Amino acid sequence: MSRPMIRRALTLMLPLLVLLATPAADAAGMRETGARETGGTLATGGTALVHLGAAPGDYLRGRLTVESGRFDLDLVDGAGVPLRHLGSSIPTAGSFHHVVGAADERLRLRAVEAGRWRIDLDPPIPAALQRAPEPELPSPTIAALARDLARGGDTAGFWAEMARRGTPLVEPADRPDRRIVTFLARGARRNVRLFGGPGTGHDELERLGLSDVWYRSYLLPSETRLAYQLAPDVPEFDGTARERRVAVLATAAADPLNRHPWPADAPDIWARESLLVLDDAPAQPWADADASVPHGRLDRLRLASRRLGNTRDITLYRPAGFDPARADTVLLILFDGREYQRKVPVPRILDAMIAAGVIPPVVAVLVDSLDQDTRGRELPGNPDFADMLAEELLPMLRSTAGFTPHPARTVLSGSSFGGLAAMTAALRHPEAFGNVLAMSGSFWWSPPGTPETGREWVAGRVAAATMPPPLRVFLAAGIYETSGDGVTASILDTNRHLRDVLMAKGVWVRHREYATGHDYVAWQGVLSDGLVALFGRDQP
Repeated sequence: MSRPMIRRALTLMLPLLVLLATPAADAAGMRETGARETGGTLATGGTALVHLGAAPGDYLRGRLTVESGRFDLDLVDGAGVPLRHLGSSIPTAGSFHHVVGAADERLRLRAVEAGRWRIDLDPPIPAALQRAPEPELPSPTIAALARDLARGGDTAGFWAEMARRGTPLVEPADRPDRRIVTFLARGARRNVRLFGGPGTGHDELERLGLSDVWYRSYLLPSETRLAYQLAPDVPEFDGTARERRVAVLATAAADPLNRHPWPADAPDIWARESLLVLDDAPAQPWADADASVPHGRLDRLRLASRRLGNTRDITLYRPAGFDPARADTVLLILFDGREYQRKVPVPRILDAMIAAGVIPPVVAVLVDSLDQDTRGRELPGNPDFADMLAEELLPMLRSTAGFTPHPARTVLSGSSFGGLAAMTAALRHPEAFGNVLAMSGSFWWSPPGTPETGREWVAGRVAAATMPPPLRVFLAAGIYETSGDGVTASILDTNRHLRDVLMAKGVWVRHREYATGHDYVAWQGVLSDGLVALFGRDQP
């Protein structure tokens, strides 16, 4: 045999088992099925060494399979000194992972009980090949742009096309009921975050190489309707998690290439959001209804509350042709009243629905929140706020409008903390409020100091009640409202749980989920759906 052939033979043999015969070793039982797989038998106390067949820095993966007996497995150096313990008295199987430190490292197998074994080694991954794979690009358009940039192209044509089409970028997916939606931003220096949208926590956009393209793609149901903003170069600083999270508000603004601003009359880009409405999104006919229908009357009133020790604005809506003696008239009390006139055209929605005859006449009281801090104290499960509604707001309505609503025709409604307030106030005063319309209710909330076993306080109250609460309930949440903090559950999960508890108690409940997030553009449709579910012409 020539010297080159001898060297080649030795090279091929290097990864094979080197069985150092000891008095307890049974060489005749050895099995070799390939360069990376080998095995044999060992008597009790016998040992065997396995060459790694790998170079320093290589990533090595392997498995020990025990067909009978028990084995210890260690990594040793060339002198047999243990470097790493990989398993003790292994009875069936064990896997191991290692980055090779020196070329003479070996696996040492020792039989605790005589038996048969096999070791399989995956091909080593050299250090030179240990690099992150190219990012997966679900958007065909972004993938094509990445290839073009790799060939020396630029982004000018891409951005011209996006300006023509409008953003986000929407592309077909693997199923007819889904779309690939890619949010885009141009030219940020450090970061871009998606404020709102389908993400659950201010999702970060990625930069495409060194270009001026920042992107993030989602696979979304074709029924999606949501609002979002883009936040480029969000300040990063040493602060609490809360302080760093709310810093997104400093730069969040409407998407400059989105053709659907909302609200359209917002004073600036920071007060404006951008809409994504996919082709199968449920219609919101009443939000865009013909303004030629008869209009109701709006009166701005002041409510001084001794119970709360403050004074606030409320807006009273009375429908066209309002008859206070009409028995089927509904009273709607809606929290965050200022927002439900600035962002959601509640009076116009009610005008259109009443004119079309899909609901009976509705008197609406839109209750303003004084400020965010006061809102955070009053709406979440506050008995004084509930008492204010029953003992001060209702008498004021009777004296102002000459209208005494029946509890079965009275509904409390709100979104987020407002949905929570609607449910807790109705539970406290079912003699006054017989219906709840909760939109993305914050049912994850519990009073400060609540033990872990008492989380989801509202569901717990309902479950503990000896009698089912005499309420009719409409619950709604967005499928993207899934973010929890690890301690409290999400809005979506807690709405589902409350639905189940109410149903188990025999309470009349209707529950809907929408392909949306936590925003008013969804709630303007949910409000209409809830009123139809509770008081539509086919309802009692």
